[in-house]
Amino acid sequence: MLKKLMLALLLLVSAGFAFWFYQDYTNEDRYFAVQNKAQPKDNYLLDFNTHISQIIRPPEHFSFPISIGEIGPTESLYSGPNQYPFYCMTRDSLLGQPEVDNHKMLGIPVYKNKKIIGYSKDCSIKTRINYYTLENEGDTFKARKVTDLDKAKKTTQPLFRVEQGSINRFIYTIVMPITKTEIGNRLAKSKWNNRLIYQFNGGSGIGFRQGRQKAARVMTRQAQQLLDGYAVISSSGNKTSYTYNMLLAEDTARRVKLQFTSLYGSPLYTVGVGGSGGGLAQYLIAQNSEGILDGLIPLYSYPDMITQTTYALDCDLLNNYFTFRADNKKSWRDWERRRLIEGMNAINGFPQKGGFLQPINQLMSGFVPSFPKGSSECINGYFGLSAFINNPRQGFIREHFTSHVVTETNWSYWQDMSHIFGTDQFGYGLSTWDNVGVQYGLNALKAKEISIDEFLHLNANIGSWKPQHQMQQEEIVLPLGHKVPIWLTLWGNHNITTPIDKIAPRHVGSIKAMNKAYLSGQVFIGDIDIPVIDARHYLENELDMHHMSASFYSRLRIENRKGNSNNHIIWVAHKNFNPTEHAFAMMDRWLTKLASVKHRDVAAAKPEGLNDTCFSPDGAIFAQGEGVFDGKWNDKSKGACQNRFPMFSTSRIEAGGDWDGAMFKCPLMPVSQAVEQGLYGNVQISDHITSLEQIFPHGVCDYGGTDVGQPKQPHFQNAHFNNTQKDDKSLTVNVSHN
Repeated sequence: MLKKLMLALLLLVSAGFAFWFYQDYTNEDRYFAVQNKAQPKDNYLLDFNTHISQIIRPPEHFSFPISIGEIGPTESLYSGPNQYPFYCMTRDSLLGQPEVDNHKMLGIPVYKNKKIIGYSKDCSIKTRINYYTLENEGDTFKARKVTDLDKAKKTTQPLFRVEQGSINRFIYTIVMPITKTEIGNRLAKSKWNNRLIYQFNGGSGIGFRQGRQKAARVMTRQAQQLLDGYAVISSSGNKTSYTYNMLLAEDTARRVKLQFTSLYGSPLYTVGVGGSGGGLAQYLIAQNSEGILDGLIPLYSYPDMITQTTYALDCDLLNNYFTFRADNKKSWRDWERRRLIEGMNAINGFPQKGGFLQPINQLMSGFVPSFPKGSSECINGYFGLSAFINNPRQGFIREHFTSHVVTETNWSYWQDMSHIFGTDQFGYGLSTWDNVGVQYGLNALKAKEISIDEFLHLNANIGSWKPQHQMQQEEIVLPLGHKVPIWLTLWGNHNITTPIDKIAPRHVGSIKAMNKAYLSGQVFIGDIDIPVIDARHYLENELDMHHMSASFYSRLRIENRKGNSNNHIIWVAHKNFNPTEHAFAMMDRWLTKLASVKHRDVAAAKPEGLNDTCFSPDGAIFAQGEGVFDGKWNDKSKGACQNRFPMFSTSRIEAGGDWDGAMFKCPLMPVSQAVEQGLYGNVQISDHITSLEQIFPHGVCDYGGTDVGQPKQPHFQNAHFNNTQKDDKSLTVNVSHN
């Protein structure tokens, strides 16, 4: 009784202080029914026998350009069958209701005079043109739709023609700068500087929705470039808030660009721009295909999403251990000690978003409750994403769908990719995530920053995520609505394996899914030759998820693949200075010169003075040139920028993994071999071999070997993937793989 009273009191008190980030529901009616699954057509590229970059895409069969008042293609050209359910978001994008495409109650209802006239399962809209102005309002720009064209012909504001419609079921946007005299002429382009920007956007998404794309938002993101004469194109299918299926993103981007070029001809060049997921999408599309992007400006980027999950999905496991399972919980209340294991930054005294959840869950678990006195990037950046990305019972989150649709659908990233990765015997999407043999905190043990007992207890009890079919929905109460969710299953603890005979089981990832991830181009392997300016703010002290080290994972993969990174520039700026405009200016010089020379040499065309650089708050160059970012990641003494902007790592790097982060599943070696090879440094481990063998019955990670999940294909047999492979000492584990 006392426990229930205390819980009720905590719920009431904490709700007043709670803050969370869920968006409001849209005003669409909920998705009504699940559509029958479509079957792949012959031209879909789903049976990969080699890397997708080596596969010729099928010829386009849809007639571009899409005419005004007509509808674009509803099926992708080569990325797989349509996914259902698929929630329409045309009204969220201020484009009205979607077109009726069936009367079988599939999709969302479409109304006329408050009566349902049909349903839309594919969310199509007719192509239309509107006109906008861009107005400078101090430090920001405001895009305003022009409703009176007679007034528009007299305006003194810069004018833009905006075309919107649907391609591959996503909303596309084309923005072209024009003069007042060009109103009404779809093909007019006198203000265009013959340069094209493809705008990508980020966020975390698992499919199943069309996505929101407002014309004004597309414009304000690239306001200065539009004023400089660039044309801009974009699609909700190229915002990772809605899907991380990079094959579908490529298919969509190719068609959106085709719509543009069929109207206006080929530009001098097309440069990509976009942050976070919008940055990694550029890396992958440029790696996997030709003809879409000529240069990249990835912002706050990662190499790809799927190898990021390798360490991101460790976060809740570690927080669950520190909060509920650790032998000495008090010792892990020093947040800087957690950094030794998590790798990413953690700060004592940093206000923790959702910190009120800890005492509630501790009390429910029978522990003395305490409020956290610090936070980490694992929490501030990644809390909630394990459930959203990995839990098939949780990813729907928002009430877009009726209850039976929610029940019948497996909501996860793995399900979004199941037509490529495959499904298990229960119908759940296969997962690439694996932590068999991972020795969490190995580097800290070798440095004697944690004890042997702490190391052993951590690795015995951290466990792993349960198989998809065993996962349950998070227990969340909503006393103040969805903006203040109160999690009663903190860190997804009910979905984490529990100790059996004092050892919590680890998770075996699917080799098939890993192979398909590589072959289908979901993994950045560094195979890229076009100009790249990878720019970001330094946000480590904000515990922001966009950690600086991710730029160097990409750098290492490029160097490992090509032997150099002459096409890859990294900029890191103080958060008070935005280097994006400068990046566009330098990229323009680079691509213009590259387009003008007969023998195209990316390195030779690079502008003089364009180097790795870090910037001060006022935009002044703090340091630049070769070696300014040197550090642990490349086994060199710290450079000037590394000293100014210190870099952190990940849980897998701190477990002994490589800084490129490009390993799904490590090859294994027996504990005895690890000891013999000196894997534990000068730590006296001999008395603990039996305990290690109990914790790691199949062996421990041999990070000197080749990723077990890497396909045995010629495309992957380059210097990096070949020269580190061990052919006689890695242990083959006889365990079942999905």
